[in-house]
Amino acid sequence: MRIVKESIPYILVPGLVAVAAAVLGFWYVAAFFFVVTLFMAFFFRDPKRVPPADPDVVVSPADGRVTRIGPSAASADAPNVISIFLSPLDVHINRSPIPGKIVDVIYSPGKFLMATNEKASLVNEQNALTIQGEKITVVCKQIAGILARRVVCWKGKGDNLGLGERFGMIKFSSRTDVLLPPNVQITVKEGQRVRGGTTVIGRIS
Repeated sequence: MRIVKESIPYILVPGLVAVAAAVLGFWYVAAFFFVVTLFMAFFFRDPKRVPPADPDVVVSPADGRVTRIGPSAASADAPNVISIFLSPLDVHINRSPIPGKIVDVIYSPGKFLMATNEKASLVNEQNALTIQGEKITVVCKQIAGILARRVVCWKGKGDNLGLGERFGMIKFSSRTDVLLPPNVQITVKEGQRVRGGTTVIGRIS
């Protein structure tokens, strides 16, 4: 299975320690770091995903569990937010929820609260991409969690994205929010597990 290039030091370092420990006869240490190496390779996996062909759907930007669905503000025309929590066992690649052009990217340094904390979307380190499609514009936020210490984005302002195309990742446990305009009918529920690039989370009306 494909893994992302950012994984090289995380896999190489414990792998070398495991080899060195084995050569020196420290078998328990070698076994521990071998397991760490396997976990890092598993964590940084980048599976191929085939998005749906329907042009009127919005797909999940991440793998994980839906923890919140609701309006982002009190006004009637406020976008709805869907929050997805990514555990250390989930794929941490972020994918575009719609086909479109990145018209803005805003990185905000911040704290590292638990990703499930309501305040995380306001105060945690995060990267917000505004993606403008033919029918709607969405905002996708990569939000660092208590274990995640780096948000990675491979795309920039002006880049075009296909539906479900990879645009970045968040290292270790984290959260991804997507803000959808009111004319998108949300098709998932809180507590539901979703897969980035394939699970339909909304339908454009």
